[in-house]
This record gives sequence, structure tokens and C-alpha cells, in this order.
Amino acid sequence: MNVAGAEHRVPITRETWSQFRRAVSDFANCEVRWRARGLFALLIALLFAFNGLNVVNSYVGRDFMTAISNRDSARFAREAIAYLGVFAASALVGAVYSFSEQRLGLLWREWLTRRFLGSYLDRRAYYRLTAEGVLTSPDERIAEDVRAFTATTLSFVLMLCNATVTVLAFSGVLWSISRTLFAVAILYAACGSALTVLFGRPLVWLNYNQLDKEADFRANLVHVQANAESIALLHREGRLGPRLQRRFEDLTANMRRIIAVNRNLAFFTNGYNYLIQIIPALVVAPLFIRGEVEFGVITQSAMAFSALLGALSLVVTQFQSISSFAAVVSRLGSLAEAMEHVGSPAAAHIDVQEDEARVAYEGLTLLSPGSDHVLVRELSVSVPRGTRVLIVGPNDAAKVALFRATAGIWENGSGRIVRPGLDAILFLPERPYLPPGTLRDVLVRTGQEGVIGDAQIATLLHGLGLESALERMGGLDVERDWDDALSLGEQQLLSVARVLLAAPRFAFLERPRMAFGPEQVDRILSLLSERAITYLTLGDGGDRLDGYDAVLELADDGGWSWKSVEARREGAAKSAEGS
Repeated sequence: MNVAGAEHRVPITRETWSQFRRAVSDFANCEVRWRARGLFALLIALLFAFNGLNVVNSYVGRDFMTAISNRDSARFAREAIAYLGVFAASALVGAVYSFSEQRLGLLWREWLTRRFLGSYLDRRAYYRLTAEGVLTSPDERIAEDVRAFTATTLSFVLMLCNATVTVLAFSGVLWSISRTLFAVAILYAACGSALTVLFGRPLVWLNYNQLDKEADFRANLVHVQANAESIALLHREGRLGPRLQRRFEDLTANMRRIIAVNRNLAFFTNGYNYLIQIIPALVVAPLFIRGEVEFGVITQSAMAFSALLGALSLVVTQFQSISSFAAVVSRLGSLAEAMEHVGSPAAAHIDVQEDEARVAYEGLTLLSPGSDHVLVRELSVSVPRGTRVLIVGPNDAAKVALFRATAGIWENGSGRIVRPGLDAILFLPERPYLPPGTLRDVLVRTGQEGVIGDAQIATLLHGLGLESALERMGGLDVERDWDDALSLGEQQLLSVARVLLAAPRFAFLERPRMAFGPEQVDRILSLLSERAITYLTLGDGGDRLDGYDAVLELADDGGWSWKSVEARREGAAKSAEGS
């Protein structure tokens, strides 16, 4: 995990480029491959057409300049018309080429983004990436880096294809003018490319760091926006201000390093580009002076030399883009590797099996993250459907770990958990979460929109005392920012309403007394029982035993005990008599 302010040198390894080749290959063979291949074939055809027009343009330009030098008005008029025709055709080809490139880039981005989103949401990878801290800013990588990767990869691939066609097209032209000039072009491009890589290599890891630092700064700004009310009420600006300043200083410090490297690189590349303009004249002008070539050959040689050298000097002219692109490839490769990592089972893991009739723990041991501290040791109990369980004890960490392990998001430990599928058991965390959308989207599970009617929803909300919230929100089909529009208690009650409407076989509640009063808790448990929903509840020490059939107590040392409510009451009564 990257730490803000830490310097991170990025190795562009063979595995990185293997990820790159795999991404290109997968797209070329995906479900939209025929559209992609058709657009790419069109682009290649347009490249050939464009370079062919450039070759024709070099000869038209040669004859045009020769006509001027010879004061030949008739030839000048013909070549001027030809010049305009070539320009018009080149403009048309260029416009179609640009359109096709953008459409292919968008097609690739759509496909790759859907693929990453599927992996990101599959098996709760989004949670594991955050919990394990295996990489920073997965959201920014999916949104921005995928866009940069697809657009830049396509641009570079087409640039390489164009360079190849240009070399083939203009090598013959330059060779026919001067073999010496051809050799100078090859040698000049090779030396320039080598020196550019030498001067600009630090840009790869600096650009990688810059992307992370930009994302970190934005994430902290988003945090302020998302928690604006709490920050204002608690006057936490004094704490957040320096934090934002540090993130911004990290960002600007890294940017200054990038600017310094670009400055050094510019000293070389600017001189390299300026010399391109005079080298052809230095070689060809003596031939004209000796009468061996026409005057127009000088301009033709300049055009051919510039085109050929541009094709051979992609490293020089595009190094800043290449360095940014290499960072993007590395970041997406890290994202793919991280998703594969969190998606693969751990060496020591908790086995989860599905059984619609019970929740059971078989030899379950839960450990604290990153340590061997035992929270729960060898828990073996079975909760058949209809048995309502209260989970108590002083070990809050153990209770939370059991709640999360049952939901499948706690993997530190061993043993087996048996529970219904996630469609048949719902979890109600202590902190409510209402997804963006309408109130209907919040309350009704996906796929049940046509099953649950407005009257059923209204009746349930009335039973929970939420009818005023429904009126205040303007009905079920109005979108709101629920964190701002509803109180915390109303949000929690809506989460309960969603569970009641979904009517799963089991529900697991995390410390409901922290959000509701005793009477509200009793009402909620009664509604669950009326709908034949078996519930397990994490207690906080003051829970009443009415509404429960058994109690699971978790001790500080990892031990546990299981008793029916009757047995627990009898034990408490005997203790009272003895005292």
C-alpha cells in the first residue's frame, strides 16, 4: 500500500508488459471483436491512404517549387491545383481517421471498464482491496487510468503503424535523393532515442507517483464534502486543513521533480528538433549548387527527411507521453493483480457452506487481522431456523468478527461456517447504508419491484413510525441524498424495513440497541418473528431476553458458552438465591 508522501519507484517489469499484451489480446478476441477489428482495419487503410497522399504531396511540392524557380506560370498553376487537391483529400482522410480512432477508443474503454467493474464488484473485491490495503485508489484506476490506457494504447499502436508505413514510403524517396542523407537520418534517430531514454527515465516512476498523489488529494477533498455537516458541527477544520495542505505539498513536490526532468529533457529534444530543419539543406544544397539536382529537390528532401526522422524518433518526440503511459500500464497491472489476489482463496481460510435451514459454526476460530490473537476459539454451535439467538459478552471485537465472518467479509481464521445463501440471510449493520436512488430503490430488493406494492410499503412504514418521513420525502419515487434528508434513526429504520420487505429466512442484527430504544427493539424483533424471520442479534450488555430462545456468550479469552434462555434464567435465579 502506498503511503502518502512516500517515494515509490515503479519497476516496469516483464510481467507489466505481459499484462499489457493480455489486455490488448483479450480485447481483440472479446464479444465486440468484429466491430473492433473492422474499425482497426479501416484505420490501417486510412494510414496507407494518408501516407500515400504525403508521398504524392512531396513530389507535387517538388515540382511546385521548381516551377517557381523556373518562373514557369503554366506549370505553377497546374501544380498549385494539384497541391490543393492533395490537401483536400488529406483533410478528408484525416477527419475520418480521427473519428474512427475515437470510436474505437471509446469501444475499448466501454468493454474494459465493464470488465474491471465486474471484477471489482465480484466476491466483494472492493471491500477486500480496502480492508487489506493492497493498493491505493482503485476507483481512480478504473475511471481515469482505463480511459488513459485505452486512448493512449490505441494512439501508440496507430503511431507505430503509421511510423512503419512512413518509413517504407519515404525511405525510397530519401534513398533516391541521397544515400548519405538516408544514413544520417538513421544514425541521428538512433542516437537521439538512446539519449532521450537516458535523460527521461525518471519520468516513469515520477508520473506513477503523481497519479497516486493526485488521487489521494482528491480523496481527502471528497471526504470533506461527504462529511461537511459533521466537520462543521465539530469544528474540525483545524485538523483537516493541515492534512489537505500536506497532501497538496506532496503533490506539488513530486510535480516539481517532473518539471525538472522535463526541463533537462527539453534542452536535448529542442536542439534535436531544430537540427532536423537544417540537416537536409546541408547535405542536398551542395548537390543543387553543383547542378546535380533541381531546386525543388531541396524542399522534397527536407519533407522526406522530416517524415522519416519523425517516424524513427518516436521515443524522442513522444517520451513524455510514453513515460505517463508506462505508469498507467503499471497501475492497471497492479489493479488486475490485486483483484486476482483478493479473489483467490487464502492459504488458511474459513470454509463457508450453504444450508437454507440453519446457521452453524463448526470448529470456528477467528483471529485479529495481522496477528495471531484469538478472538473466538473453536466455536461449534448450530442455530436451526426458528431459534432466535442473542450473542453477548464483554468481547466486542469477537462479536463484530463473528458478524462479519458470517457475512463472508472476515477471513482471518479457520473452521467452517454454514449458513443460507446471501439471498436468504440479510445483515443489518450498526451503521446504516442507504444507496443513492429513490426511496423505492432503498426499500425494495432488485427483482422484487413488481412483487411488492405501494400499499404494502406504506403499511410497513406506518408500523415503524416512518409515515412522516415518507410524506416529507415526497413519495417513493423521488431521489434524495438520504444522508442529508433523513436522521440517523430514520435511516436505520429504513434499513430494517428493507429486511422486513425482503423476508429472508435469517437476519443478523449488529447491536440494534445502539440505534433504537428498548421499545423499538422489541417492536422490530416482533415484526421479524411475525414474518418467520429467524434472527441473531449482537447484544451490548443491557438486552432483555424476551424474544430470544438461546444465548451465545463470547469471553475475552476466546472461549464461549451456549445456553437456552430458560437455562440462563435458572442459573441467574440460583445465583441470586445463593447471594
